[in-house]
Amino acid sequence: MKLEELIQECCKQKITAQSTVYQLYADKLFAVCLKYSSNYQDAEDNLQDSFMTIFEKIKQYNHKGSFEGWLKRVTVNTVLQKYRVKSPLQNVSDFSDELETEEEFNIEDTSFNVDVLLGCIQQLPDQYRLVFNLYVLDDYAHKDIAEMLGISVGTSKSNLSRARKILKDQLEMHQKTTVND
Repeated sequence: MKLEELIQECCKQKITAQSTVYQLYADKLFAVCLKYSSNYQDAEDNLQDSFMTIFEKIKQYNHKGSFEGWLKRVTVNTVLQKYRVKSPLQNVSDFSDELETEEEFNIEDTSFNVDVLLGCIQQLPDQYRLVFNLYVLDDYAHKDIAEMLGISVGTSKSNLSRARKILKDQLEMHQKTTVND
């Protein structure tokens, strides 16, 4: 069955088509959920919620751009919405000076395996993890992140700076403990 037909069948709420879409995209969308969740169980819950939203809103897919990209956007928005409802992110004052003087931490420059990096990212407080993932891993601008999370641009920048510092400290600590083992 072609993707167009599969989408049309999902619009008609056909279980077999929905099951096929789930089987085709669950692993990729789970990776997205895992990136934005604080643990594996939350990621599983977020994946299920995302598919429920996807199947509710599939008629809104306008066949412009990739279907997988649309699925990922719906998934990210579903996860972010849960965090906004669960505990609204707080605005903090603008720390522009702090951002300019702080040493830049670039995740691409690290030599840790993916599991270690993911574990450290998942340990970040929600607001830091969300901003870090949106900015560093998904290439959103601070303006877009601020709109998505209902925070100021300054808060987005501050949260990113703090997330990078925490990650840097966690990775340095991990490196020291593995060297000592």
